[in-house]
This record gives sequence, structure tokens and C-alpha cells, in this order.
Amino acid sequence: MIYYFVKLTITTLLIVIISEMAKRSSFMGALFASIPLVSVLAMLWLYIDTKDINKVTELSINIFWLVLPSLVLFLALPVFLKLGLNFYFSLGISIGLTALCYWLMVMALNHYGI
Repeated sequence: MIYYFVKLTITTLLIVIISEMAKRSSFMGALFASIPLVSVLAMLWLYIDTKDINKVTELSINIFWLVLPSLVLFLALPVFLKLGLNFYFSLGISIGLTALCYWLMVMALNHYGI
């Protein structure tokens, strides 16, 4: 149980620290948010839990393919905000577009057997 608390605490602290950094400097917040800390932590926790290199390798490859559609969020959100749309509405549309791109990517990967 302590192990899960440590995992939760470390992961949560990183998110809070990055959001606090972004209040002071959007560039520094973006820099640290763009570092794949969550992915690295997921791979670390998976390895510690399973000691299975194949699972870590598979996770890493899957993360690579799914990073591509996630970029839609970071392209769409500023466009909608610059158009003067409400933040929450813009975020919702951006998340919806991103979800659609995830679905398209999964379909494409399945089609090509990846």
C-alpha cells in the first residue's frame, strides 16, 4: 500500500509543480510539461512492478504512435482561443478533435497491423 501512495504522490507532485511553474512562466511550464514525465514514470512503474522489458518496450512504442494524435490538442486549442471562443468550449472542442484523431490513429494502426 505504501508503494502505491509513493507512486501517487510523486506523479501528483509533478503535475502540481508544473502547473505552478506555468503561473510564473508559461515557457518554463511548457518546457517541463513537454518532457514526457508521465510516460517515463509509467515505464518506470511498469518495470518496477513487472521487471518485464517486453512490456516496457511495447508501452514505449505505443506511446510514440499515440503522441502524434495528441498534438492536435495543442494546435486546435490556441486557434479556437484566438477566434475568441470561450476557454471551456475551446478546450472541449479541442479534446473532442483529439479523441477523433486518437480513434483514427488506432484504426490506422490496426489496419497496418502495428
